[in-house]
Amino acid sequence: METAHLLFENARGLGVFLGIIALGYFLYRRYTRISISHIPGPAPESFLLGNLAELFQSQVGAPDFKWKQQFGDIVRIKGPFGEDRLVVSDPKAMQYIFQTAGYGFLKWPERTEISRVLMGRGLLWADDAIHRRQRKAMLPGFGAPESKAFVPIFLKAASNLAAQWNDLLASSIDQSVELNVASWLSRATMDSLGEAAFDYHFGALENKENELMKAYFGLMSDTLGQPSRRAIFTQTVMPVWYLQLMSKYSNTRRMVHARHTAQLANDVAQSLIDMKSQALLHGKENKDVLSLLVKANASENPASRLTDEEMLAQMRTLLLAGHETSSTSLVWCILEISRHPEVQKKLREEIRATERKLNGRDFTAADFDNMPYMIAVLKESMRFHPAVYQNYRMAAHDVVLPLSKPITTTKGKTISELPVGKGTKLVLSIAAYNRNKEVFGEDADVFNPDRWFRESEKKGPTLGVVGNLLTFAGGVRTCIGWRFALYEMLSLLVEIVNNFELTPTKELERLRREACLVMLPTLEGEQIKGENLPLRISIAARD
Repeated sequence: METAHLLFENARGLGVFLGIIALGYFLYRRYTRISISHIPGPAPESFLLGNLAELFQSQVGAPDFKWKQQFGDIVRIKGPFGEDRLVVSDPKAMQYIFQTAGYGFLKWPERTEISRVLMGRGLLWADDAIHRRQRKAMLPGFGAPESKAFVPIFLKAASNLAAQWNDLLASSIDQSVELNVASWLSRATMDSLGEAAFDYHFGALENKENELMKAYFGLMSDTLGQPSRRAIFTQTVMPVWYLQLMSKYSNTRRMVHARHTAQLANDVAQSLIDMKSQALLHGKENKDVLSLLVKANASENPASRLTDEEMLAQMRTLLLAGHETSSTSLVWCILEISRHPEVQKKLREEIRATERKLNGRDFTAADFDNMPYMIAVLKESMRFHPAVYQNYRMAAHDVVLPLSKPITTTKGKTISELPVGKGTKLVLSIAAYNRNKEVFGEDADVFNPDRWFRESEKKGPTLGVVGNLLTFAGGVRTCIGWRFALYEMLSLLVEIVNNFELTPTKELERLRREACLVMLPTLEGEQIKGENLPLRISIAARD
């Protein structure tokens, strides 16, 4: 412990020295690579952080929408020490970055380190050849047939959620109750993910004692929510090896929580992998994602297999990224349904019309695929409230970005393509792209599921896998579990809207779109309490 403390103190003592070196590096890089200083953008708040405080401390989308309105789909912002960066939401440029360039745009090193701390060296950490190898090994667990086969598990979790809500309503005087829906949906998706991905029962809806589950709840908001200026500076300027020292030895509440969760997750994942491996040796095969992954990994060419460390990292990635994105996407969808009674009524009618055709059997993936209004509602929610609102990329070499429409530089020159130098950092604004009026219509700033039934020709280049949205990213980095997530959300949506009336509460006047790598709902003045979406729930009447 004394040695570790000494290492940590020495690392902190290097801060000023490293800052000077970083300043020299930034200045060198600024004046020797292709310049983007002629691209219009906001004035920096400071020389030290540029525009990064506003970018990372604001509510989700606030700076993106403001800068898009002021400067367009390509915006130059300032990083530390005057470094030029780009905020990109131009459809053609986004298509080039996500689809055409492949691994030509790598992750920011500091964001990669955040992924390593939270999830290990898995898919969300990996780049280029490592990412390609890991993704190939993971694919057998996430095909269309596999994802559809998990629907009964998703429906079971949804039914358990409904049972819990019915018990609360039964003891209510006025047959209605106010609930933190975000918390409930987080627990429901944790249960369904645990069983479908690992054949593991968390018991989240039953409030069973589970240390790992408790550690994961609130991890994103606790470790990434509302970063201080000092944290932004450290994560942006300091080299990765310094960040690694900090993550290993820092005793801040955030880092202690992250390390504790990582250790718990590794222990559980290792025991599950051992159990699945033994089952495979004895010819016993399950259909959960982990069993499929263990089987596929055992048959792979040794050079293509996942290492033991990578196997653990994939499990941690599924637990955090898979759980948080599905839960959060569904939370925002439920919010909009509560805000729009006409949407809720129409959706419930479609669900019940489909239910009447089932003759007592459960819903299947095929039933969901044939419910166009429900799919439209979910797509519109993911467009309007993308759970993952930004991606962070860096040009691996000098490139020329194509543009959907010409832009005028600060020197008065009109350009239809933009040269970008190697090492230039880009913020890919999924939030801003998802509200592009040329792609999604003049009412793109309004929640309107009916837009998905307009008979206008498709506009803009092909990007995402669902509705031309970037909610699941695109290209070589398309979310590997996007089908899994869709069927999980549709299962819960059917059960909730079919059985319950959802009404907004007065507390929603304080609702915040909290930026925690994913977009979490919190209440103003109560951010420290974590995700919170208070809605009033009652039984949905039947004719």
